[in-house]
Amino acid sequence: MLTLFILGDVLGAGVYALAGTIAGRVGGAIWAPLLIALCFALLTAASYAELVTKYPRAGGAAVYAEKAFGKPLLSFLVGFSMVAAGVTSAAGLAVAFAGDYFQALVSWPAQWVCVGFLVIVALLNARGIKESLSANLVMTLIELSGLAMVIAAAVWFVSQGNGVPQRVFELDTNSPATAILAASLLAFYSFVGFETSANLAEEIKDVRRIYPRALFGALLIAGVVYMLVGVGAAMVLPVEQLKASQAPLMDVVSASGLGIPAPWFAVIALIAVANGALLTMIMASRLTFGMAREGLLPAVMGSVL
Repeated sequence: MLTLFILGDVLGAGVYALAGTIAGRVGGAIWAPLLIALCFALLTAASYAELVTKYPRAGGAAVYAEKAFGKPLLSFLVGFSMVAAGVTSAAGLAVAFAGDYFQALVSWPAQWVCVGFLVIVALLNARGIKESLSANLVMTLIELSGLAMVIAAAVWFVSQGNGVPQRVFELDTNSPATAILAASLLAFYSFVGFETSANLAEEIKDVRRIYPRALFGALLIAGVVYMLVGVGAAMVLPVEQLKASQAPLMDVVSASGLGIPAPWFAVIALIAVANGALLTMIMASRLTFGMAREGLLPAVMGSVL
């Protein structure tokens, strides 16, 4: 379940626009920046694996700062910054949830959709970590099914004698190295999210054995899925079309002729957003709990309902 928690936080709604963004930088070789970004993510994950297995505490980054520097003010600022980032991210995801994909299904006032969305996610978190992780498990599997549809659509399209396989090696730039590096920095953002799992360390039995395996396993799965999606998208659609599209993966599925209904992608994108908000709020609540127990926040914030 930990692997799926991390995978659910890494995979997000942003992946549905990622192919077009990277194609705009490098051309058809979308997989190259993704591969480099995966290597960078694995290096960062190695640091987290070391810290989490040495200090398996709910306070996460705040605890690591305290152990490293022994300065409560600095530790508070680190932890508070993480909590603030989580709250801001959840708010942004609520706005995204109420946006075009939702309005395409149901025309409701966006501000009330945002409020209702956050209330539901908060209530789910309040029920407990077990219920939250169960919901995450279901939503992560749905997210993966959406990306599997894209890969299947690309395979079908190429198997019918269509597509341009050689396009995946094309670099549409005069400075390939610079373009790939710049695109890798963008692609790296698609791998972030695994750091929130550090705040669940206390819930993990045999953390020294399980956490590193789950962390690296989730990142490798995400990397392989991303690269397969990128390769498939490049073979099905021309680079110019990927660059111009607001929903490149939906266009890939539509162009394949596989007959997958477009509204399914709207639902899957909404689930990806909801899962991201759920996991972000889990992180913020666990971090707040851990900071209170470390004396960095009032003790009342360490209470469990």
